[in-house]
Order: sequence, then C-alpha cells, then structure tokens
Amino acid sequence: MKLKPTNYYLKIIDEIEKVRTKNNINWMDVLRIAFRSSPKEARKIMIRINKADDKVSRLFKKFSE
Repeated sequence: MKLKPTNYYLKIIDEIEKVRTKNNINWMDVLRIAFRSSPKEARKIMIRINKADDKVSRLFKKFSE
C-alpha cells in the first residue's frame, strides 16, 4: 500500500480538528442543560465519563512506552 503525501494527512487532521471544535461546543451545551435540569444525575455521569477518559489516556500512554 502506497502512502499518500504528508500534506494529505495534515489536511485531514485539520478538518477533524475543526469538526471536533464545533462538536465540543455542542457537548458543553448538553452539559449545561444537564446540570440545569438534574445536577445530581449530571454529576454522576460526569464522574463516569472522567473515569473512562482517564482510562483512554492511560491506554494512549502505552504508545509512547
């Protein structure tokens, strides 16, 4: 399989970044609504999300070992 030029991949990364930026705003809006509607339940969910994010971070660290 032939690799494409580096610029090809960098452009895709830039596009992903733009989409993720917009989507992060959407996530924050959902989070605000959740805390307004049911702060106790929203907090529980955020704790679970944070634990999962920590696990993902630990797995990513394995790439640099």
